[in-house]
Amino acid sequence: MELYPQDFSITRQDRERLNGHAGKVVWFTGLSASGKSTLANALETELHRRGKRTFLLDGDNIRQGLNSDLGFSESDRAENIRRVAEVSKLMSDAGLIVLTAFISPFRRDRALARQLICGGGGRFCEVYVDTPLETCEARDPKGLYKKARAGTLPGMTGIHSPYEIPENPDIVVHTTHQSIEMAVRTLLKKL
Repeated sequence: MELYPQDFSITRQDRERLNGHAGKVVWFTGLSASGKSTLANALETELHRRGKRTFLLDGDNIRQGLNSDLGFSESDRAENIRRVAEVSKLMSDAGLIVLTAFISPFRRDRALARQLICGGGGRFCEVYVDTPLETCEARDPKGLYKKARAGTLPGMTGIHSPYEIPENPDIVVHTTHQSIEMAVRTLLKKL
């Protein structure tokens, strides 16, 4: 059976005009406990304060619902990111500024997300939250690194599974050198 996309009367541009801003996706990537969710939440709060229509998709929340059927194998991680990219595309087409906070450890999956969302255009902003593994382990609010080091949590990114640092992120945030407020100011200037 062949599928054909349905054309509708209201376009993305119509929605953006009504919202007063363009839809886009701000994709936060980094190790667990790097500060992705904290930073995405702070940015969303400021954008909302400024009257922008936003939505925040967070890794833990998505895995409790939409992606609850996925594990943490390499193929499941890729599917997790693919689904998030598809949802993010729909939401940005609705004119929202979508903020995503996902480890998204593999470059190819982040490249696929960029391609799905904007076909290479400017509606995707990759933000690398550059925090050293030692700092993430010291923070460890969920105790994941401790479990991984004890051998009870196999496949932990940064310990047993690689994290591929972005080669050309749109923005780099150093949470060990920048306050959340300073990082949000930097992000707002570049978005």
